Amino acid sequence: MQTKGYEWQYLDLASRLGDMKDDQYRQLLALSTLIELLVDKGVLTPEDIQQKASLMEAELNRQLLL
Repeated sequence: MQTKGYEWQYLDLASRLGDMKDDQYRQLLALSTLIELLVDKGVLTPEDIQQKASLMEAELNRQLLL
């Protein structure tokens, strides 16, 4: 009977992962929409975004090496 408990745990885990995937998609969609609106309105350029992303990635890599 113990295996049935594990089966429910795996099912629950799979369900939670599916929910997280949906949440991640929605967050990515919202972020992409905001970036596109900022570029369309001339607030930012694609180059500004790329440059900032590169700087942030370099800083993250630096922090991970500390």
